[in-house]
Amino acid sequence: MNRLEVIKGDITLLDVDAIVNAANNSLLGGGGVDGAIHNAAGPDLLAECQKLGGCETGQAKITKGYRLKSKHVIHTVGPVWYGGSRDEHALLASCYNTSLSLAKEKKIKTIAFPGISTGAYGFPIDQAAIIAVNETKKFLSKNSYPEKVIFVTFGDSSYETYRKLLEK
Repeated sequence: MNRLEVIKGDITLLDVDAIVNAANNSLLGGGGVDGAIHNAAGPDLLAECQKLGGCETGQAKITKGYRLKSKHVIHTVGPVWYGGSRDEHALLASCYNTSLSLAKEKKIKTIAFPGISTGAYGFPIDQAAIIAVNETKKFLSKNSYPEKVIFVTFGDSSYETYRKLLEK
């Protein structure tokens, strides 16, 4: 079974065990994917996030999915892109590793990732996708959970970027 997949669509509509939220440090909602997830999950997600005390960049925390089809939301805080000189690559890799580790710990079978840090945080999609795919492949080679990882893209060009990487 191929454990990696890329699809184009709305991450909030997926019927998976967990979706990953590209969150900000407060975990209290924001723009882009973060705002869409909070909006779709409803006010109970915000209430649970308020109890978590935020999250450091490169780390991840898990909540229930509430009104989402997804049972869980794994919130990870990606780095803001400053040109690559502020450890952005390592911090983004850590987002994938800490999210996947939480999924393993909770025995989550299916998980979906957006393009972490590629929206308002400005991380170049080509570099972000390489990190996402490489870190995920490395993790899956050593772990049986999660069983399936889906990369969810919004546009055609990012879909093609991931598709090409997964074909390698």
